Amino acid sequence: MAVTKTHPIKSTLKAAIDYICNPDKTDGKLLVSSFGCTAETADIEFAWTRRHAIDKGTNLGRHLIQAFEPGEVTPEEAHRIGMELAREVLGGKYEFVLTTHIDRDHVHNHLIFNAVSFQDHRHYHSNKRSYHFIRRTSDRICKEHGLSVIVPGRDKGKSYIEHQAEQNGTSYKAKLRSAIDRLLPGCADLEDLLRRLQREGYELKRGKYISARAPGQERFTRLKTLGADYAEEALTARIAGRPSPSRQPKQRTGKPSLLIDIQNNIKAQQSAGYKHWATIENLKRAAETLNFLTEHGIGSLEDLSEQCDGAAAATARVKADLRATEKEMERLTLTMKHAATYRQLRPLYEEYRQSKDKEKFLRGHEGEIILFEAAARELKRLDAVPLPATKRLRAEMDELTARRTALQSEYKKAQREEREYDTLNQNVRILLERSEDVVLPKERSNELE
Repeated sequence: MAVTKTHPIKSTLKAAIDYICNPDKTDGKLLVSSFGCTAETADIEFAWTRRHAIDKGTNLGRHLIQAFEPGEVTPEEAHRIGMELAREVLGGKYEFVLTTHIDRDHVHNHLIFNAVSFQDHRHYHSNKRSYHFIRRTSDRICKEHGLSVIVPGRDKGKSYIEHQAEQNGTSYKAKLRSAIDRLLPGCADLEDLLRRLQREGYELKRGKYISARAPGQERFTRLKTLGADYAEEALTARIAGRPSPSRQPKQRTGKPSLLIDIQNNIKAQQSAGYKHWATIENLKRAAETLNFLTEHGIGSLEDLSEQCDGAAAATARVKADLRATEKEMERLTLTMKHAATYRQLRPLYEEYRQSKDKEKFLRGHEGEIILFEAAARELKRLDAVPLPATKRLRAEMDELTARRTALQSEYKKAQREEREYDTLNQNVRILLERSEDVVLPKERSNELE
């Protein structure tokens, strides 16, 4: 899965929306959804929101593409994932149209959203922070659906172009990392490593940071951008035989960590040193597991299974409550939006109804008439007729917002507990099945048999 940056739409909003809604690409428009607007009138509704903007900016909308691995997802599932992404990233504040294209070998989503929020009428600011938030959110949602994602580096995510280059074996960064890893074991110090890189054809630049450039490469690459293990201090530590930053031991929290499956771990089979470290680490993790079980009064597999089921049920229950609350907030948000449009345009619509030459009146106010009629239809669909008072709607929204905040905190806590019990369950089964990996006192090791 990959997400491109949000591309600005400056003057062709209707054309862009028509393109992504093409029936030939969207299975006869079955894979077209929208929020806060309809696909057919989105350009008019975007413009109406923009008219009231405090900060209009220069863009009419923004265009995001989310692509999936060929054959990994059905068009319907891709569309659902796209809706999850749009709702979470845009927070119910921007009108959008989402479509799923199926005309290529890989299914991909197109998301066009208003550059101005209909809630606070402020302009959407696209920058590195907003892009990385979209990327992280998309990756998390795809993982939750069991789909693959582009794996970022330790410190810095790879761009889609860089990822494709590495897949094709053409990435300069990948080649530089490979050269350093190959040369480093025989180096006496950092300077020795740099001399060897020069002999391999790399041009070096010294300054605040060390940079290298391969033959044919346009720009220099700072070593520190290759990852945590390639910064100057990290390279010096690796040459001296000290642990690299990515291998630094994490501070133990007392909570159980998943045991390392030494028997099926390729690195453990290839490296006696790593196998020794993993054996010691498993002893520590086993002790944490048994301490946790003792502290929580879990003395049998049945008890542990009940705790795991209870934790999973609690997570599911809170998630359902959270989704229901968010759905109600979405309904209320749309009600407030369409009610505001209805109230503002109702006097104009009454003029239209009473006008003697309706065709002439319509030619001068077609956009507003379309907006009013669309708002009236949506209010009926939302069961908001007669119109509720604005003050009451805001009070309901405040109450729902507070409830959502509390549920989000409760959901995170439930997820942590579910993960802990899942780790415990896996550890106990490994301890019982593969006792040769971790040797425990006999009187303790039989408690859960």
